[in-house]
Amino acid sequence: MDKFDVHKGLAAPLDLANADTDQIIPKQFLKRVERKGYGDFLFFHHRFLENNQPNPDFTLNQKRYLGASILLGRENFGGGSSREHAAWALLDYGFKVIIAPSFADIFRNNSFNNGMLLVEQSTADMDQWFERCLDREGYEITVDLPNQTLTGSDGFSTGFEITEARKERLLKGLDNIGLTLARQAAIEEYEKGHDTPWQAGVARADA
Repeated sequence: MDKFDVHKGLAAPLDLANADTDQIIPKQFLKRVERKGYGDFLFFHHRFLENNQPNPDFTLNQKRYLGASILLGRENFGGGSSREHAAWALLDYGFKVIIAPSFADIFRNNSFNNGMLLVEQSTADMDQWFERCLDREGYEITVDLPNQTLTGSDGFSTGFEITEARKERLLKGLDNIGLTLARQAAIEEYEKGHDTPWQAGVARADA
């Protein structure tokens, strides 16, 4: 996955509490065998009316938020099922950062494992981010992972917490496979002393 260091992007305010994974990517779109293409169906039942025409009232359909790469959310973002497709859909649509008061644990893990940064903010700070984003068209936020800060284009700034392990993995762009490969030398050194199949060891012990 790509390294994450500092990202500056247009912010879109999704004022929707408990946005669960079935809302993020409805179950009828989970039949794809690849990770790409899910962005077309992101928040499908919110983005489209019954006649499949775009819902003009939905945030992501409004012209001022086209191309947004930072999503502002509300509490319990990503609850519901454990489908990893929710993270794939958000990334495929173009989001790199989601800022909200709280996230469901499984969604949090899926997102980090795919290189998306989730940032928790207090409810009071989230209200500030929403207000500033709504009041100023083209509102951008700079997400500085090394310094763990968010800074709006109007100068408003807050900090955020992240575990050192997750921070390091994002900075280095290491998914689970990459994390294993980064330790390849240590794994090979360990294997040098364990080149006899365990079955052979058991057989000798029983002899």
